Amino acid sequence: MQEFEVIIIGAGPAGGHCGRLLSQLGYNVLLVEQLETFQQNNFSSAGSPLKTIEQFNLPSSTVATYWRKLDIIASNVTRHWQSENPLGVVFDFAQLRQFLAEDMQRKGGTLWLGHRYINYEQEHNQISVTLQQRKGNKITLKTRLLVDATGYTRAVIYANKKNKPPFYKGVGIEYIIQIEPTIYQQYAESLSFFLGYKWSPQGYSWIFPMDNYRLKVGSAFLEGNHKVIKELKPLKYYIHQIIGNYLKLDNYKLIDSHGSILDYSSGLNDIYYKDNIIAIGDAVSMVNFLGGEGIRHGMEGAEIGAKYIHQHLSGQIHDFSAYQQELKNRYSRRWNQCEGINRKVYLEYSDQQIDRGVKYLKYLNIQDIMAVLFEYKLEKASQGLKRYLWVKLNKLWSNVKLFLLK
Repeated sequence: MQEFEVIIIGAGPAGGHCGRLLSQLGYNVLLVEQLETFQQNNFSSAGSPLKTIEQFNLPSSTVATYWRKLDIIASNVTRHWQSENPLGVVFDFAQLRQFLAEDMQRKGGTLWLGHRYINYEQEHNQISVTLQQRKGNKITLKTRLLVDATGYTRAVIYANKKNKPPFYKGVGIEYIIQIEPTIYQQYAESLSFFLGYKWSPQGYSWIFPMDNYRLKVGSAFLEGNHKVIKELKPLKYYIHQIIGNYLKLDNYKLIDSHGSILDYSSGLNDIYYKDNIIAIGDAVSMVNFLGGEGIRHGMEGAEIGAKYIHQHLSGQIHDFSAYQQELKNRYSRRWNQCEGINRKVYLEYSDQQIDRGVKYLKYLNIQDIMAVLFEYKLEKASQGLKRYLWVKLNKLWSNVKLFLLK
C-alpha cells in the first residue's frame, strides 16, 4: 500500500499552492484532483489586485488579462474609475491551477488527476484514504495528514453531511462569450460590477475580460428572503439583460455556460480541523463577496495552513487550534463587517437605496475604491464622506455669497 506524508484532496488554488509549499519543504505530498484535466473547470476566476502576482510568485502565463478600469453600474446610476497603469489581473483559472500543480511536481510532489475521493478511516496516527479512478478501481492509501481542499462541498471535513452548520448559500451562473475585436476593446481593461433590481436584484452581476476576445458575463444571488422583492427571475434572465441591454450584442459566440455554488459560514464558524485532518481554502469560507474574488484568499489561507502542517508533522504542535485562531484573527472582524453590508444590500435595500449608494461613490478615488473592495478597509469610505461634505459646504458658501451680493 502506497504511503504519503500528506494527501491533499482538491487541486484548486488553495490545494495546489499548499502542495507546492509542502513539497518545497521536502514532504512527500500527493495532490488529488477528480477532474481529468484542468481545462474541465476553467471558469472560477475573477479580478485580483496586481500584488497577487508577486505575492505568490506566479508567472505571466497564469494571467488571462490585466485591468486598469473599474465600473459599478446600478439600475439608474453608473460610476467609473481608471488608472494609467494596471491595477490587477483576471486569472486564467486552468493555467493557474496547472502551474501550481506542475510547480509542486518540480519540487518533488505527486499529482493524480482523474481520481475521486471516496472516504477515509482514522487508524491511530495514520489515515487510510480511499480514492476511485475514473472508470477504474478503488485505491487505498496511507497518510500522516489529510487536507480538505474540496471547496464548498467540504467532502472530507464533513464526512457526515448532517453535521454541517448553517451556511449562507450563493448561487451563480456565468457565460463565456467571444465577441468582435472592436467591441471587445471597449471592455478589455475593465472590471464591471452590476447592482440593483435591473441587473441582479438579490446579489450582483459582472463582466470580466479574458484573452482571445472573450468576456465572462455572470450573475449570482444570495439565497434568502428579500424584504422588498417578492419574485425573482432566473439567473440567466439577468445575464441576457447585460448582454442585450448593456453590451448591446446581437451576435456573439457562446463558448461555455456553467454554474457554481458557494457556501459561506457566518462568523467563519467552520470546522477547521479534527485529529490529523485540516481544511483550507473555500472549505473554511476563505472568500469575501465584497470584491468578488476568492483566489487570493484561498492561497493566503493555504500558506497559513502549510505553516501549521509543517509544525504538526515535525512534532512542534499536536492540533491545529492555532491555525484556526490565526485565520479568525486575520479575517473575522472585517469580513463580518462586509457580510453585514452584503446582506443589507442584497436582501434588504430598495433599488433607490442602491442607486443612492452608488451615486455617493463618486466621492471616492480609485485608491479608496481598491482599498474598500480588495482590502476591506471600510474606513476608506469616510474619505468620500469628507469630500462630499466639502462639496456641499462650498456649494452652500457659493449660495450665501450670491445672496449677499444681491
